[in-house]
Amino acid sequence: SVFAFENQLELTVSNAKDFSTHHPRCGTSFLLIVMMVSVLVFMFLGRPETITDRLVRLFFVPLIGGISYELIRYSGKANTNSIIAALVKPGLWLQRITTREPDESQLEVALVALKSALIKGPQKSEVTIAAEKRSNIT
Repeated sequence: SVFAFENQLELTVSNAKDFSTHHPRCGTSFLLIVMMVSVLVFMFLGRPETITDRLVRLFFVPLIGGISYELIRYSGKANTNSIIAALVKPGLWLQRITTREPDESQLEVALVALKSALIKGPQKSEVTIAAEKRSNIT
């Protein structure tokens, strides 16, 4: 259903059925990229021996998540880049193990969920609403 949406097709079972379940920006691919980036980053930090070493690693967790997110996001835009294609390929291989083709009833559920999310659009949290109210007062 995501591929059908990205290709600007009507969100129907017949349109969604034509696409693969293996998506370059799937959560499975994201987790694999997080692991690969983590290995690269932590490889340069050596073994943690002190509490400070552990705290330094903790500092790198959001950075690793951000780098991984940007790589996944870029992979959707740069389908002709061979470096990005090589980075995404292991995630697609992993999806062969973790996903299977849905039947029509599963596709219907996925399409209803996607349509519902698209109708609602981005939602503001209570914190954001409160911050906007405060900024309007001053």
